[in-house]
Amino acid sequence: MIKLRALEPEDIDFLYLLENEESLWEVSETQLPFAKHLLQDYIQHAHQDIYEAKQYRYVIAFNEEPLGCVDLYNFSPKHNRAAVGIALLPPYRRKGYAKEALQQLIAHTQQYLDLHQLIAYIPADNEVSIRLFERVGFSYSGVQKDWLYSQGVYKDMLLYQNIFK
Repeated sequence: MIKLRALEPEDIDFLYLLENEESLWEVSETQLPFAKHLLQDYIQHAHQDIYEAKQYRYVIAFNEEPLGCVDLYNFSPKHNRAAVGIALLPPYRRKGYAKEALQQLIAHTQQYLDLHQLIAYIPADNEVSIRLFERVGFSYSGVQKDWLYSQGVYKDMLLYQNIFK
């Protein structure tokens, strides 16, 4: 069983690997590798309250070993919603960890943050992520045409929502 936990200073090597995993750059603003000292500074300030920072990063851990992260961002306590993103290091993909992490995150956001909905932005060609989010209750809600630009090509971004009853 996985566990969602806060970032710790000893996660620096894991975070360095995750943030410099080029396959994840397409959906972020990342274009250049991160230096460890910048990531150490990020970890040092990651304790900020979600109500202040409007975002929070959870480490996905199995037997205390970090496998990836699930992020809440664009948190809106007024409208009771947040966006969610998830990233796993390549050796841990397609093993059920992401599904379990999202299920735990959904329960946590309903119980402790009183959210009404979560939103996920998924590249239209990322069938694995589309299936993942659909399996945990997200539904297709719309498309943002030519939203991502990667390696000389524009790609559509799909909007998925999980609205809680």
